[in-house]
Formats: sequence, structure tokens, C-alpha cells
Amino acid sequence: MSLTGNTGDVLQQVNQFWSMLDDLCQNDPEAYSKLIEKQMKEGAEYNSPPELDSCLCTEILEPVKGLLYINICSWKRVPASQDSSKQLPVCVGKLETDTNEGWYAVLDVALNTSVLQESKKDKTEMNQVYMLALSFAQQQHGFRLSHQYTVVSHSPKSSLDDLHRRLGFRQRPNTAKQQDTASQTPAALLQQISSLCSKKEDEEPAAQIICTSADHKKKGLIQVISTTYEQPQKPEYQLEVKTDTAGAPRNVELTVELPKVYSMSECQLRISKDDVLLVVEDVYYLLLEFPKAVDEDTAAAVFNKKKRRLTLKVDIL
Repeated sequence: MSLTGNTGDVLQQVNQFWSMLDDLCQNDPEAYSKLIEKQMKEGAEYNSPPELDSCLCTEILEPVKGLLYINICSWKRVPASQDSSKQLPVCVGKLETDTNEGWYAVLDVALNTSVLQESKKDKTEMNQVYMLALSFAQQQHGFRLSHQYTVVSHSPKSSLDDLHRRLGFRQRPNTAKQQDTASQTPAALLQQISSLCSKKEDEEPAAQIICTSADHKKKGLIQVISTTYEQPQKPEYQLEVKTDTAGAPRNVELTVELPKVYSMSECQLRISKDDVLLVVEDVYYLLLEFPKAVDEDTAAAVFNKKKRRLTLKVDIL
């Protein structure tokens, strides 16, 4: 029930609705009961909580180095796109960051329950849901993310209370048992419907519902990025610890075979004392931990164009 206009208009609409309920109750009790049950069901569904479906983890490369966890949720409150010409609504919660055990961020993305269930029937469709969430995180929060992600069992700060807080959901106690709608007066039922509707207005706007491009085509329920997108490959590599004449560890040497690369300029290298990350956009992705801590300031990389091979050498601390 939607009431709009000035005070006089609203009162007139209420009186008309009240009169309609009275007439329907007297003349067609069955239709009256179905109408009320439908309104009550819609109100109850709106106030049902979001549910965690799966969790993604990827690396944030810029503006700060860390991990990004994205919780994919189903929520009946999120409307579904009615036809292929409309955009797909998603509800996005507040971004939460923490520095406990390294810098990381947590983001919740909720889709309509039916839309998400339909996507889960096909691995490609579900992958596109994941890419939608990753694309949103990059655009909305200015992250540059790794080209790879993993589906993990859980993320930090993702208890039900945390999830509800970031998405702005507040669980309301059920103070009364559901009564038989056919035996209730129009006034009592109107009061119940009004109570359910008022809960919608009281919700704290912690999350925002955003419409994102998602044409429902024959081969794709959700089309966020080009369907020609392929996950980067993990290249062949060899990681060795080199020793001096006395047998003491001296440096670490990494050799990576990159047959699809033509120039060093295509490679993005990030080195810390603990690990090395090599990215060739849309082609290769390699993240390795060094067997021993290294001095990243001594790192030197050379690309052999003839052999299409990258060699990295770095001294051990």
C-alpha cells in the first residue's frame, strides 16, 4: 500500500482503502483473505535477513597493498530485474577495513534471492556474478585488483551481526503470533500491514541499492564484462636458492617461462622481502613466497626476448 500527496489526499486514500477492505470482506471473504495474506507475506519477506552465499578473496594492488574479501549474499529485499531491457539491482554494504594481521577490506554485495539461485545453476553465470562484484569494488572504491580470485570458506568480520550491520539490516522481534487473516477485522489487518510497511522506512540506510548493467541474454543471465574474458594462466617457473662456494645461501633466482610475452614492458613485478608477484595483464599471474627473506633493493630482472623467459635475481638477507 502506497500513500502519496498532502494530508487531505492521504486521508482520502486511507478512507478509500478502508472502504474497499470492508466491501471485499463482506462480499468476497476468500478474495479478501488472499489480498491480506499477500500483503502480509510481502511485508514479511521484505524484513527477512540477508543470507551469506559465498565469499571471494583477491589481492588489492593499489592504492594500498592488502586483501579484499567480498561476501556474496542473497536478499529478498533486493528487487529483481523484471525484463532483459532493465538493469540488475544489487545492494552494496559499507566497506570495512582493518589492520589486524595485515591490511584488508570486507565488502558485502547482495542480489535478489531468485536471481542468485538462477545464477548458481551455471558455473559461467556464477563467475559473472563474481566479476560483477569485483568490477564494482574497483570502480566504486578506486582499487586496482589482482586478476585472480579464490572462493574461500569465510572472511574476517563476517558474522551475521557484522553482515547485518554493514547492510543496514536490523532483526526485529516477532511480538505476536500470526493470526488467521480471515477471522480478523479490516481495521486490525490494516494495522498489521501498516506496521510492516513502517519497518521499511525505519531501516538505516547503511547500504545502497545500485542498478548495474546486466542484459539477460540467451547465453548470459548477468553480463557485466565481455564474455571473452579468460582467467590469467599460471606460467611455468623454477625457484632456486643459490649458494656461495662455502655452501651458504647467497641469493634467490626465479626463472619464468612467458611464451606469450614479447617485451619486459608487458610485465608488472612487485617484490617484497617475503614474496614476488608477476602480472601480465589478462595473460599471466604468478604469486610466490620466497624460501628465505630477501633484500628487495637488490632485485634485478632480465627478459630474454628470444627465449621468452624472465629471470629474477635477489640477494638473501
